[in-house]
This record gives sequence, C-alpha cells and structure tokens, in this order.
Amino acid sequence: MLTSRTFLKRTRAGAVVKVVREHYLRDDIPCGADACPLCPVRPGQPLGLEARPSGAASSLCPGPHYLLPDTNLLLHQIDILEDPVIKNVIVLQTVLQEVRSRSAPVYKRIRDVIGNPEKHFYSFTNEHHRETYIQQEQGESSNDRNDRAIRVAVKWYSEHLKKIQNEENEDIQVIFLTNDRNNKEKALEEGITAYTCEEYIKSLIDNPDLVDRLACVSDEGKEIESGKIIFPEHIPLSKLQQGIKSGIYLQGTYRASRENYLEATVWVHGDAEENKEIIIQGLKHLNRAVHEDIVAVELLAKDEWVAPSSVVLQDDGQNEDDIEMEEEKENIARRHLFIPADRSIPRIRIETRQADKLEGQRIIVAIDGWPRNSRYPNGHFVKNLGSAGDKETETEVLLLEHDVPHQPFSQNVLSFLPKMPWSITEKDMKYREDLRHLYVCSVDPPGCTDIDDALHCREIENGNLEVGVHIADVSHFIRPGNALDEESARRGTTVYLCEKRIDMVPELLSSNLCSLRSNVDRLAFSCIWEMNQKAEILKTRFTKSIINSKASLTYAEAQMRIDSAAMNDDITVSLRGLNKLAKILKKKRIDNGALTLSSPEVRFHMDSETHDPIDLQTKELRETNSMVEEFMLLANVSVAQKIYDEFPEFALLRKHPAPPPSNYDILVKAAKSKNLEIKTDSAKALAESLDKAESPDFPYLNTLLRILTTRCMMQAVYFCSGMDSDFHHYGLASPIYTHFTSPIRRYADIIVHRLLAVAIGADSTYPELTDKHKLADLCKNLNYRHKMAQYAQRASVAFHTQLFFKTKGVVNEDAYILFVRRNAVVVLIPKYGLEGTVFFEEKDKPTPKLDYNSEVPSLTVEDTTLCVFDKVTVSVTLDASNIQHQKIRMELVEPKILASGVPAHLSTETSSNNEPEKKKKKLQQ
Repeated sequence: MLTSRTFLKRTRAGAVVKVVREHYLRDDIPCGADACPLCPVRPGQPLGLEARPSGAASSLCPGPHYLLPDTNLLLHQIDILEDPVIKNVIVLQTVLQEVRSRSAPVYKRIRDVIGNPEKHFYSFTNEHHRETYIQQEQGESSNDRNDRAIRVAVKWYSEHLKKIQNEENEDIQVIFLTNDRNNKEKALEEGITAYTCEEYIKSLIDNPDLVDRLACVSDEGKEIESGKIIFPEHIPLSKLQQGIKSGIYLQGTYRASRENYLEATVWVHGDAEENKEIIIQGLKHLNRAVHEDIVAVELLAKDEWVAPSSVVLQDDGQNEDDIEMEEEKENIARRHLFIPADRSIPRIRIETRQADKLEGQRIIVAIDGWPRNSRYPNGHFVKNLGSAGDKETETEVLLLEHDVPHQPFSQNVLSFLPKMPWSITEKDMKYREDLRHLYVCSVDPPGCTDIDDALHCREIENGNLEVGVHIADVSHFIRPGNALDEESARRGTTVYLCEKRIDMVPELLSSNLCSLRSNVDRLAFSCIWEMNQKAEILKTRFTKSIINSKASLTYAEAQMRIDSAAMNDDITVSLRGLNKLAKILKKKRIDNGALTLSSPEVRFHMDSETHDPIDLQTKELRETNSMVEEFMLLANVSVAQKIYDEFPEFALLRKHPAPPPSNYDILVKAAKSKNLEIKTDSAKALAESLDKAESPDFPYLNTLLRILTTRCMMQAVYFCSGMDSDFHHYGLASPIYTHFTSPIRRYADIIVHRLLAVAIGADSTYPELTDKHKLADLCKNLNYRHKMAQYAQRASVAFHTQLFFKTKGVVNEDAYILFVRRNAVVVLIPKYGLEGTVFFEEKDKPTPKLDYNSEVPSLTVEDTTLCVFDKVTVSVTLDASNIQHQKIRMELVEPKILASGVPAHLSTETSSNNEPEKKKKKLQQ
C-alpha cells in the first residue's frame, strides 16, 4: 500500500518545483512476539519479545505484560530501561526517530539495549505498518500527532495480542508508560492501561531498590520548599539564539575550576583567532552551569571585569541555615548529597532507600535538573561500582570519570580480525619490499608487548648511511568503515594505566600480528633515508615492506650494547650508527629553537603477588630514549611533508600553537625572583634562556624552570590541513608535523598510514579519506580522547601513589614550591614526582596572618616568607580516616611556621575531592 503527498516548493533560484513524497505501508511487519501465529515469519530477523513475558512481578499488573514507553520516558528514564530487571519492551519507530533527533547518546544506548538478546526489546516499525500509521490532522502539532501515533500502536498491540492465547489462557497486556499527564489522561479515556514510570517501578514487588534509579524529571515536589531564589532564571532558547546572532550573548564551553568552586571560564566558540576565554565569578553568575556545558554568556561592563582569583577555595558544603532547613523539611533517611570524584562537578542531591548498603561504595549518579532555589542539582542513583579503596573499583571509577571506552571488544568487532593461524600470503606481498635481510631491531620500555616501531642503520657502497624506521602496518588489518575500524576510531588511543593497558585495537593485533616482535616476519610501513655522516638527508623513500626484527631490546639493553667495547655484532654496530646520528639531529633541532621541557614521570615497582606498588621512583632517561625519539620525530616530519604535498586539503597533521604571552607571566616572575631572565618572544629565545638559567648552588633549579615552562604550554592538537592555515609545531620548532610512528596505539597514525599508502600507490582511497569535514570531526574526537587518556593516566599514578604510602608510616622528604597562591602553596616532591597544595586556612582552626605578593611571587605566613622554588621539607602520610576519601597528607616540617602555632597541611587527594565535616550523611562516588 502506498500513500503520497504532493506539494509545491520554491528553489533558491526562484523556480517552482512539484515534490511528491511517497510513504509505503505494509501488512507483513511482525509484532515481535515469539511464535506469534498471526504474524509472518521473517527469516534472519530476531524476534525480541518472549511468548510468555518473564519480567519483574508487578502489583499493578500481576499478569504477563509487555511495556511500551513514549519518547520522553525513554529519553529521561534510560537508566531504568537498561536495568536487567526490565524486559519485554516494545520500542516504536515513532519514539526511536524522536529520540534520535533529540539525544544521540540516548539513541545509541537504546539501540544497544535493543541489540541485547537477553533484554527482549523489540523495535516495531509502526510508521510503515498499514494498521498503525496515521496522518497528521489539520491544526495538529507534530508532537500531538506523534503522541496519537503511539496510542494507536498501543491499542493495535492490545487487540492483536488478545487473538493470541498462551498456555495458561491468559491475555498478554500492553502497559503504556508515560510521564506526560495529558497523554496519560487521553490514553485512559481510550481504554488503554497507562501508568507513569514511577507508578510502575514502585509496583515491582521484588525490586524496591529500582526506585533509586528513577530520574527526577520534574522539580515539582522534589526541590526544597524555600521561598529564597538563589539563581536567576534561564533565558528562553528563542531569545538566546537571537542574542547570539546579534552578538549580545557569546556562546562557548563552560569549564569549572578545580581549585575554586566559585569560579569558571568559558571558551568562546569561533575561529581560532577569535577564541577567547571569559572568566565567571560568583554563584549567581555561574547560574547552575556544569563542567563542559555549552552555555551563553553576557559580558559585564568593563569596569566590572576581574582577574582570575589566586585563592584556592573548595566547596565545604552548605551554610548552617541550609542544613537546618533541610533537616526540617526532608526525609533524611532518603535524601543525601553525592560528592563527585571530579572536583569540577557540583554535589548532587539524590534520593535512595539503600544508603546503609551504599555507604563506603563508589556509585554513579545522573543529574536530572537544578531548581532555582536549590544550592545543588537533583539527580538519581544509577549504579554501584564496588567498595571504595578496592583497586578494581578505583580503576573502574577513573576510567568512567575520564570517559575512557573500556568494555571488551564486541563479537561484531572481533569478527573482522584475521583468522588464525595467520601467515603472509603472495597477495600481501603485492606493493611490498622484502626487507627481511636487514638487521632491524626494536628498542622499548621493559615489558612492552605492543611494539610499533623498529630501526636499522647500515653503511652503503657510496660511503653514506641508510637509515630505516619501520612501523607496524596496522592499516593492512584494519580496513576502512568496518566495525573494527569504527571501534578503533571511537577509542582513539590506547590508555596506559600503572598496571593495566586499555587497548585501542584487540590484543590479537596489538600484542601479536602487528607487534614487531623479534624473529618473526611482520608487515611494516618503512620510511628510509640516505644520509651523509653529518645526518643530512640526501634521499627519502616510503614503502610498504616485510621485515624480520633481529632483536627486541629494552632501553637499558640497547644502551649496554652501545657502551660495551666487547660487542661488535651487526645489531650493535647499527645501534651505534643510529645513536651517533641522533645526537647530531637533536643538536640541529635545538639550534633551530626546539624546546627541551621536563615533567616528573614516575615508575612503580609492583609486588608479584599482590600487585601493590612496593617502590616508587622517577623514570631514568638514557641516551637510547633520545635516540629512538629523534628518529620517530624525523619520520613524522618526513611523512607530514609527503602527505601534505600529495593531499594539501586532506592531510591529517598535528600542531602545537604558541602560547599567548600572558601564559609566561608566572615563569618570568619566578625566574626573576632568582635573578634570572627568561625571554619568551620566540621558542628559540625561550630555549636559549632556559639553557642559560643555571645556578651553581641550586642544580635542580633548571629542571624546576622547565617543569614550570611545560605548564605554560598550549595543548598540541590534530587538525585537517584544509581547515587551518597555521601548521607550526611550537615545541618541536617544526613547520609541519604529524603522527605516523604508533598506529597500534593511536588512530591518527592509521589515517596517516592510509594517506601515505595512497600517495605512494600502495593502496586505494575511499570517500571519507578525502572529506575534510569528516576528518575535522575525527580530529575533534581524537583530541578529546588523547586529553582524557592523559588525565586517566595521571589519576592512576595518584591512586598508586596512595597505595605506596599505605604501609610507609610517616616519611620526611625534600620538596620545592612550584606555585604560590593567596592562601596556599603548591609543592613538588622530586623523588616521587608528587604534587600537592599546602593550605594555610583550615575550617574550624585559627587562620594565621597571610600576606600575598603576586609580583615576587611570595606568601608570608606569620613571619615566614615562602617564595617560588624555595626548598622545604614535608612529612608525608596517608590519611585513611575516611575510607571514601583517603588522601596523602603532608605537613610542613621546614621552615616551621611560628607565632600562631597553626600547622600547615597539604592534602593531595587522588580521588580529586576534599572531605569536609558534615552534619548529615552524604554519599560519595
């Protein structure tokens, strides 16, 4: 059956065209109930609904029943629908289409649920079923038409299922779930069994805890009854859009401060040169925005502008009035404050009936809304992750907190892996050079199994040197557009935690078929240069290849070979040649203005049985670390130039923007306090002044300056060459750069491999590879994933540092002051690479006399002046008094703060939040 609509439409050119829209209707679309005798069997289509629904027992609907939610219920109560208890749900096409247009994340989640055979969810194509399709009536809104379409489908199901009798001769009911009061009233008038989500969930006899997962969709009755309005009203969307268009309001991304809960910044959207940062201060001005929200802001008059605050200010809960008022008005047994692990997220009010069970647990909650008269947003409980302090639980928390995709690879993804046993075929050898005769070796950290790169160096007949960088050919195994490719693109990067690796690609590739292990044939992508003895490049060529690595070495083993006079085998000779050239290449880079920065990296030594850290040291860097780095940088630059020459509009490149001059203020002032001058007008001037910034009495000063310089830098980012004009990499002083050398752990490198393969005629192109808008979207995701991976790695180090100090008692260590604030100093302990903040203002304790000088910068506490780079001694202990928020506590030992006798405490909280005294029980993640 066919329905059609005809209408006239005017084109941009002014012509009038006739448009006919055809809508096909069918009567062979099955209802989805297993073994339904009335519906045609469609081969290959899984039928979702059970013949006898086996969902949770309900006091409202004691008989067998299916559930059918409307759009708003699905959008707001997805956490309920994902619960294993909820089964046999009909999801209409009308609902799915609305959800898809309103929330991509919820749409993906419901598609995943529909695809889970254990849940028995069924997607019914009601818009193409002859008996459930309806046309929009004159004067009827799209929303009302869709509500009516949903009710028509519910009635059709009810009539259809009455014709089916199960073994017990019981009719199967269809329960319509909606939180829309009007829709529910109309459904009841039409004889449909309808309940709100809350009514149905509260009726589940054996699952009272499921009520905790109900989203608080209406603030009515949920907010604290108070006449006091804390926040101004949000402006309607239509007015906002007009304001943004006219320039009255600016649109940007809201970023809450981790150090001061009353301050945030908004990064204004726009072209790179227009990007600017706006500071927002004060609770009313923040107006209920949450970290990473897209917001609109209105600038204050210039005489009201302020500088960023120098105060470290943690949210220590409500004021006394708020607490007393809550205790009067609320059922305290059920209402609690959730304290997120991420300090940039506000506390969240939730209702739960299982507070005793959740005490001492890490939990996930979702924010539902934020009333104008409430200090904190309302939310609901989603999931219990496990006991606080447990290693597995804490790892799960930090992966979730930093949005790291870490679920096992699906069967669909794994189905695109090569079948084992795998071997190189004649077809694989096409367009490849056989380089198995070369003395290639890899140099990596100890225990590395995902070996991306290998090197060789040999003298050729004309006296020059041939140098090769051989990179795992991951793009041979991951073909564009399949499920394996899409999952790798979504993950973006491998994430390395202290004792766990979250792979970007399945282990069969990362640790086996793509890993350039020794003494096995492997497919590679090779970048080969001919150089003279001065490391000047005479020729460059790129080829897909097959190699056989002769040795997999650690940095220490490679260094030992280079240094040992007794060793003169081919691999050692190759390593010495590489090392000699690398030193020349590094000197050239530094002479060109490349920066050598520093950040304290630590390495944990784990107990073989408990896997707890038993030793903690900063990583030792050898010449061989630098040797490998130089050739990786050289390969990346060479490949960047090649793909840009070939694809000037579609090259995936990496740039490092120069920091704005104001970023260097803290560095320049800190150096000046030690009578040193740091020039920041160019990368070369900065590099040279850092090299000169030495103090014979203070050898660690130069390292501290380089650490501080690192903090002044901008983030390096991926971009598409056709969407940007500034390619320069500031830190490397290179006019062009990309990532080619780590395709096992970075998806950007896979795209670069594909571009390079097309450039040399070794592979064919595909549409997405030459679509600069799609490449720009891909770069956006890769930049986000890389940033989150960095944060997750730091959080893992912080947690393992806690574990390390658990059995140490009190440890006294030397530290250096990195930053000075109005009420605190930030110090670094070089031995452990550990950083934290010493507060001089504590709740319920007398505050010492504080005098802050932003020019020096210094902080005088009573009669003791603390300056940037001052050496201090701190005692380090683990404060485990609160299982939810164990934290490393440090006390200033030297210099002693005299006069008031107020001790200074430093708290480095690896769970990223402070734990104040509370008057009522609170739940924390």
